Amino acid sequence: MPVPVPRQRAIPAVESGQAQAVFSPGGPSGDTTGGLAGTAPAPRAATTPVDSTTNLTLLVIEDDPAGALGVPEMLDAAGRPIRIRTARNLTEAERLLTHDVHCILLDLALPAPGRATDVADELATLKHVLELAPRHAVLALTASGDTETGAEAVRVGAQDYLFRDELDSRLLSRAIRYAVERKRSDKAERRLTESRLRAQENARLERGLLPTPLLEGSSLRFAARYRPGRSRALLGGDFYDTVRTTDGTVHAMIGDVCGHGPDEAALGVELRIAWRALTFAGLCGDELLSTLQQVLEHERESDEIFATLCTVDIAPDGRRAGLCLAGHPSPLIARPGRPAELLPYENNGPALGLLPNARWPRMQVELGAAWSLMLYTDGLIEGHTGVGNERLGQDGMVDMVRRQLAQGLEGEELLRAAVSEVRELNGGELADDVAVLLLDRKP
Repeated sequence: MPVPVPRQRAIPAVESGQAQAVFSPGGPSGDTTGGLAGTAPAPRAATTPVDSTTNLTLLVIEDDPAGALGVPEMLDAAGRPIRIRTARNLTEAERLLTHDVHCILLDLALPAPGRATDVADELATLKHVLELAPRHAVLALTASGDTETGAEAVRVGAQDYLFRDELDSRLLSRAIRYAVERKRSDKAERRLTESRLRAQENARLERGLLPTPLLEGSSLRFAARYRPGRSRALLGGDFYDTVRTTDGTVHAMIGDVCGHGPDEAALGVELRIAWRALTFAGLCGDELLSTLQQVLEHERESDEIFATLCTVDIAPDGRRAGLCLAGHPSPLIARPGRPAELLPYENNGPALGLLPNARWPRMQVELGAAWSLMLYTDGLIEGHTGVGNERLGQDGMVDMVRRQLAQGLEGEELLRAAVSEVRELNGGELADDVAVLLLDRKP
């Protein structure tokens, strides 16, 4: 049943430069549409936030020429008049839906174009309005006592519903304010949910990019700790990996891309995957690092990006290893009856990406029958010690690990204690990424 808004009062014009919606008593051809006065409408946009200086604007969509629907004069919470526009159909509503409209009052008796009026059509019209104005609050107007249709309208997406015989000024103005705030709350909750889902997806992605060591058939024990420097991240510019090839050699690697943002994290993953593939292909030492440098040069965003790297290949008998350092700190080795110490680093080559045609000599290292080998990134040694600006450094780290080994710590427990103590000495979270890898051989 079509129901028009009465034509007896003028409606304040919208802001300068926008179309003006005016009721004209006895206007030309009895126009009660609240249509445009002389200009084309401004394009639709998001609703304007409601604050203490903003007048609420209501768009009424109905088409009853009998004048049965009466929209009373209304005031907002600050005592200002609520502005009203009317549209007889959805086409006209689309023209009047400018950026300053905050709420829509839709008469569910308005039929969908080309259809007879029934409950299904009432909801079809509402769905069309919701698609037309996804950012606006919507109030559904239904026949008196028809709670079933009203509840279904809310389920479909309206913020609330009203009966036609309840349109007194206090109830309607309160319903408008409630609908606007509920719509704003719904949008905020949806954005929060989307943000949480993105964070969960990113976490799953980053967690999936962390390596799984491939040591099947090896007697060596493996442990690792990883802490990205950037807030709320699982992955940083540090990277590591450990694999065992078919000849029984165990290959371990740890590296650090300069910086610790998402781009550096992505590059670190690329280098780690390339290292694993090249290692399984049989490359080692200088040949492997030269190829990795080519990968870095092709994948980095800037010529200033470089990466440090430490690779170790442990012979099948576990007693000796080959060591290559590309601008990276030397590993720490602990053996029974001897104090923990750093492996030699005199032949340390340049970091990857710094010098074209660089070379990285492979050093032969005697490990012994029983040992623990710790590879780490500089995030572990560059934290402060709590004494002025003094850094922990490699010497401080060696002393710390010696003390922890003397306490009987090993494996995961040793790495956990080392990272925790470094954080405590630093007085809080470390600014750089930290990766530590530990391989143990027991006789």
